[in-house]
Amino acid sequence: MQGLNDFLLMLDGFLGSAAWFPFVLLGVGLFFTVYLKFPQIRYFGHAWKVVRGKYDIKSAMGDTTHFQALTTALSGTVGTGNIGGVALAIHIGGPAALFWMWATAFFGMTTKFVEVTLSHKYRVKTADGTMAGGPMYYMDRRLNMKWLAVIFAIATVISSFGTGNLPQINNIASSMESTFGLEPLLTGGVLTVLLALVILGGIHRIAKVTSRIVPLMAFIYVIGALAVIFYNYQNILPSLVSVFSDAFSGSAAAGGFLGASFAYAFNKGVGRGLFSNEAGQGSAPIAHAAAKADEPVSEGIVSILEPFIDTIIVCTLTGLVILSSGVWTEKHQNSFQTADMRYLSGQYTDTAEADRVALSSFLIGSNEAKVEPYTGSVTVKDGVAIAPEYTLINAHSVAEDVIYLVGGHPYSGEMKIEKGKLVNSELEVTGRSLLHSAALTTKAFTKGFFGDYGKYIVSIGLLLFAFSTAIAWSYYGDRAVTYLLGVKAVMPYRVFYCAGFLWAAVADTTVVWNLAAVAIVLMTLPNLFGIMILCREMKTTVADYWTDFYQQRSERKD
Repeated sequence: MQGLNDFLLMLDGFLGSAAWFPFVLLGVGLFFTVYLKFPQIRYFGHAWKVVRGKYDIKSAMGDTTHFQALTTALSGTVGTGNIGGVALAIHIGGPAALFWMWATAFFGMTTKFVEVTLSHKYRVKTADGTMAGGPMYYMDRRLNMKWLAVIFAIATVISSFGTGNLPQINNIASSMESTFGLEPLLTGGVLTVLLALVILGGIHRIAKVTSRIVPLMAFIYVIGALAVIFYNYQNILPSLVSVFSDAFSGSAAAGGFLGASFAYAFNKGVGRGLFSNEAGQGSAPIAHAAAKADEPVSEGIVSILEPFIDTIIVCTLTGLVILSSGVWTEKHQNSFQTADMRYLSGQYTDTAEADRVALSSFLIGSNEAKVEPYTGSVTVKDGVAIAPEYTLINAHSVAEDVIYLVGGHPYSGEMKIEKGKLVNSELEVTGRSLLHSAALTTKAFTKGFFGDYGKYIVSIGLLLFAFSTAIAWSYYGDRAVTYLLGVKAVMPYRVFYCAGFLWAAVADTTVVWNLAAVAIVLMTLPNLFGIMILCREMKTTVADYWTDFYQQRSERKD
């Protein structure tokens, strides 16, 4: 598993974590925002009218209403990215990461408008009578680039596991275990059965389920978040100030947090923003292609609401909960995961400025870092390392009160470490360190009016968020499989999708997140390339929509 994680990190280093990727993602959004004259602002009010059905035409082709298409797409985006993803971004990038998530969402509103409009325009009716759309169809039918369409469709299938399947159940199982003491395998087994019952019914059943889950989960989560934010009301303004003040300078060290440079916060904020709202990834257009609409632009306008709801509202609430509660800089007792641990030569402490600078440089991958991984053998007695010559870093922080266990009992014997990694796979490591992902958000939710009961809100919210995401992504995957292999291949895909869902309940969290990071970019790059080529057609299509819209309104008045 460690080898797989290292391979995924290497790929991510060339893709999503590379310095060029955030500029490409934001650059495309910025270009279309200016080129189309800020549609995310000008069409925002119109979008709410369309989604309420004000301009619906009963004879329009499609399988779902505008609202159902929106909630299906939202169920695919509002998931662990809003709970665990925001926490992970702040954990490694500091408050500044939240600012760059906002920027990604603002420009992403336009990107999503473009990709949904073009995908809806070139959708098709499949052999079973349902609608199928997405970037692979405009790539094939309009650009005549079947090779690019195939690449995107394959990437979508991979991403359906790496984004919508594996991280979702992994976070659910982890949360349920820490909150209710439920075994991950039990959680995975029960939810896999429920997942199968939903997705076997196709888009009609998926749309009905998500249109009910999304409003419920949003209500529960917002109430819980506000209970924390207003409980810590004195920290609201300082938290917001830190978001903006650190945006172009990076976040300084605070508590157990070792600090992050501007480049690191920018990269992680944009990356987590994409994972959260998926603007530019090309996933949401697949859901919107099923909407009953004869005007592709009308559905594109509806999609503008997604990044706003997903990131500007939900992610902001999560971010303010974490920042105002202060738990993001505090060390807590927890079990360490192998992929989170690094053993470094020498003794370091996060209370000394020089040590903090050295460790921070190492963690962000700076070439100037003088910290070296540790290799050697250490004697452990009754769970405690004897005179260690290393510093253990866990979750980007200096670990404290570290205990080594085997089968829940203190370990005594030799412990081998090679190039900063623990060799003894049977050892369980516990201690105090920073938290990240869903565990950090869960801890933050206990610092409000509901006290320790707040963790149940996160667990229930995460269950609903993540489960609905898995449902939506199964649809994205089966539309991609339909394009590649035809309708007959959909059922085998769904079976395999459910099997992966069960497996991921007991997989390593860090490995799952890294797989998701790679899969996202494999979808995003072909899609961004495609919509840029069609920029002129997009502008003409939008102009024609408004000409027809105002003409029809004039005729109705006459």
